[in-house]
Parts: sequence; structure tokens; C-alpha cells
Amino acid sequence: MIKPHGSKQLMPLYVADDSERAALTAEAENLTAITISSAAAANAVMLAAGYFTPLTGYMNLMDSLSVAQKLHTVDGLFWPVPIVNLVEDASGIEAGQRIALKDPNVEGHPVLAVMQVDAIESVSDAQMDSMVEQIFGTLDANHPGVAAFRSQGNIMLSGAIQVLNYSYFQADFPDTYRTAVEIRAEMELLGWEKAVAFQTRNPMHRAHEELCHMAMERLEADGVVV
Repeated sequence: MIKPHGSKQLMPLYVADDSERAALTAEAENLTAITISSAAAANAVMLAAGYFTPLTGYMNLMDSLSVAQKLHTVDGLFWPVPIVNLVEDASGIEAGQRIALKDPNVEGHPVLAVMQVDAIESVSDAQMDSMVEQIFGTLDANHPGVAAFRSQGNIMLSGAIQVLNYSYFQADFPDTYRTAVEIRAEMELLGWEKAVAFQTRNPMHRAHEELCHMAMERLEADGVVV
């Protein structure tokens, strides 16, 4: 089986050790806390599960612009979309500080992750327009993706994170939610060396199924991950 993108092994940012997670949870109670956007929370879950290997947290402005414009980080790592934590207000937060990130999608807004803030950068209108147009192909304010991205704010917090949970995903989707680590382990258990992956925004239909079969046959794959 091929190695994970950009790394020899998966790098999930979820704190799996019970004692370490308990200590981090206790620390978070005394940290400055902010409720992040739904998009930033989703990014944290993806980072936690290892899907965004080899990233260690949220990108800074230079990397974000580079990814949006060139599909690569400044260091040359291929990445298609900026992974960012944009906020409207960063009052009381300083570079070098550890902060708690609260989950906007769970009742009571529990702490989702702890972040080591490396930089706090203002995103200019021109920079925001550049990212939006490169990501969504339009600046139309009526485009739902454009509207959601802009609504997060124009202050970018970057730095590594340690994630305490998977938000609502495990509780709401216990039969289907899997981390990248779990999926890769199951593939290895099945003895798969090569797999086809298919992502769809709507339920699969027969044409999708046939495409997956064709791809498997052409690539002589052992299975398909949907």
C-alpha cells in the first residue's frame, strides 16, 4: 500500500492517550477560549482523524495564499485548499499563546482542541478576494461557499493543534464515521494493496457504481472506498 500523502505514516492530531487528553482538557479550562467557525471545526476534526496528514494545524497567511494560487504550500507540499482558522476578533490573543478552541456545532460549545498560536495575521481585502476567487472560481457574494468563507472573519490564526474529540461525528454517525487510521487499518487487514476511492456529495446511484467498477478493473484494484 502506498504511503500517506507527504509522510511515511498517518499523523492524526487527536490526543489518543487518556491521561494526556485529561491533562489537556484540564489545561484548556484555564486558557483563553474562542468559539471557532463551523469550517474551522470541521478542519480540526479532519486533522484529528489523520485525513490532513502531514499538516500539524492551521496554515498561516503565506501558505494559504500559496495553496490558493499555486496548489502548494511555501515548502512545496501539494495541497488543494487552504486549511485555515479565520476569526472576526482576536482580542486578548497573542502569538506564542496557547488557546482553547470551542466547538460551535455541539450544544454548550465544549472545547474541541487546544491551539499553539504561532501567528495572528490580518487578511486584506485583496488577499481575501484572491483566495476566494481561486478556491470557488467566483467572487459572487451569492455563492454559498463564498459567503460562508467570507463570514468567518479576516483575522487568521495559525499554528499547531491538539484535538480532544471528533465533535458530533462519532455520536451522530456511529455506524459510518471512521478515521483515516481506522480505514487504513481495515484495508491492511483485508490485504488490500491498491484501492479506488470515490467521493460523492449525494447518495450513490448505478452510474456511480459502474464508474467504480470500471476504475477497479482498469487499475486492477483490490477494493473501493466510498
